[in-house]
Amino acid sequence: MQGTFAKTAFIAGLILALSPWASPPIALAVGLALGLSFGNPFRKQTQGLTRYLLQASVVGLGFGMNLQQVVRAGRSGFVYTAVGISFAMLVGLTLARVLRVPFTAGFLISAGTAICGGSAIAAVAPVVAADEEEMSVALGTVFILNSIALLIFPAIGTALHLTQSQFGLWAALAIHDTSSVVGAGAKYGALALAVATTVKLARALWIVPMTLGTAAVKRRMDASNGGAKSSAQKTRVPWPWFILFFVLAAVANTLIPSGTPAFHGLWRLGIVGLTATLYLIGSNVSRATLKQVGARPLIQGVLLWLVVAVASIAAIRAGWVAL
Repeated sequence: MQGTFAKTAFIAGLILALSPWASPPIALAVGLALGLSFGNPFRKQTQGLTRYLLQASVVGLGFGMNLQQVVRAGRSGFVYTAVGISFAMLVGLTLARVLRVPFTAGFLISAGTAICGGSAIAAVAPVVAADEEEMSVALGTVFILNSIALLIFPAIGTALHLTQSQFGLWAALAIHDTSSVVGAGAKYGALALAVATTVKLARALWIVPMTLGTAAVKRRMDASNGGAKSSAQKTRVPWPWFILFFVLAAVANTLIPSGTPAFHGLWRLGIVGLTATLYLIGSNVSRATLKQVGARPLIQGVLLWLVVAVASIAAIRAGWVAL
């Protein structure tokens, strides 16, 4: 009986998320309420769907953006992205050591905060030979904070009177996952959405050098310890192909004015897909996930997130970081 009710509630929530009345924060809140109360009855099916739906939605959002915005954000954001990632990794690993968080879990949490949440964790985890428990701890910590950020960042931005450009940049630098970055940007405004998405997607490209660098260090450590062939040598570095399709969508929207009505429809589908994605992500956060995260990794994640969020907003308001 309870299983039937949970399935009915899940389907009703998904219908709401797909409706015109739902916004990304509302969809995430409804998903979290379902996940923490009844759990997601379709967890196995939706976990695989979420990743592909997110990527397709991001590509759809590209049809609502101008190529010049994408190029400008990627070019101007290179230096402070490199500095920001290095800063987050240094602070994160230091906090992990002080709090005595196991190295692998602490490294994954730091990488997820520094680059793009679950995607970075999923890419780096095989390289450092993380087991399922360590991945769950890192992903649980990042997803919890990611959900909170989506709900509170727009309100903080309004309270601080941030411009849409400032807020989009802050969201891209301080929120973990692409989905919540885009969701927060969409809630704040069209320009905030454009800035947040382009800067975050440019930031996501750093998954590749991060993974390669981690693999090189792992090989060297294994060699110095006389170990066998490292698992990192067998790991294929995942390339985020959806970023290329996002850029191509922006190119099409910029160069083919006659396609504007169709492109606008695809952009709207991207917004709807993003809202549904956030609902699915929220529904996969359960009470068991909260228990599994534990205190120390969560404290590390919270402190690191606060440091990154405060430092980035201070740099943006001081004019040190701008588009």
